[in-house]
Amino acid sequence: MTQRVDRGRGGRAIMGGLVLLCVAAMGGGTADGQLRDGGPMRGDAAAPVTLIEYSDFTCGYCVKFFRETWPRLHSKYVATGKLRFVYRDYPRANSGAGLDAAVAARCAGEQGQYWPMHDFLFDRAGRVSAGEVRQQAKTLGLRADVFQSCMSNARHAEHAFADRAEGSSLGFRGTPGFVLMLTKRPEREPALLIPGAVSYDVFEEQIERLLAARLK
Repeated sequence: MTQRVDRGRGGRAIMGGLVLLCVAAMGGGTADGQLRDGGPMRGDAAAPVTLIEYSDFTCGYCVKFFRETWPRLHSKYVATGKLRFVYRDYPRANSGAGLDAAVAARCAGEQGQYWPMHDFLFDRAGRVSAGEVRQQAKTLGLRADVFQSCMSNARHAEHAFADRAEGSSLGFRGTPGFVLMLTKRPEREPALLIPGAVSYDVFEEQIERLLAARLK
């Protein structure tokens, strides 16, 4: 059931106790000067609405989003060119499985296989051994020496931490966290920060609202 949205003070959208924070938006597809463009993306780059997720591969609620909500968003909005999806890392710890998974996905991305590795890691809730990651890299046809070198020097860890710092600057203190906004001319409607796991219905209602707002 779709919940009614009331606009409260301070640019908050209140949905049956869930508070979605609105961020003052500026041109160029960024919100409040704190969001950059780029990063792993699914969908049409010219899609009218953008959803950015800050996430950890070992986070149970992030896995729930991937397994239950993402397929529905992909079918209705991403596959139809209405929504583009951008993934940003938010490792909850400075070492361990979550960071290792983030690095593995980025290392696979160097060889054009980011999303297949991303999906594999989420299917396994990020809790895979180094051997299983190497086997998946082989399954994806990656050059083993290049992939292993990337994993060994962990050069992508700093990029994952930069994503986390960006998410923290927006106010996220855990995972998942989402930013939903118009891709172009975001001044028409403030970006929406969605902290935590919410139902598909919440995403659907807000995406439909933004799709309508872009036409005004």
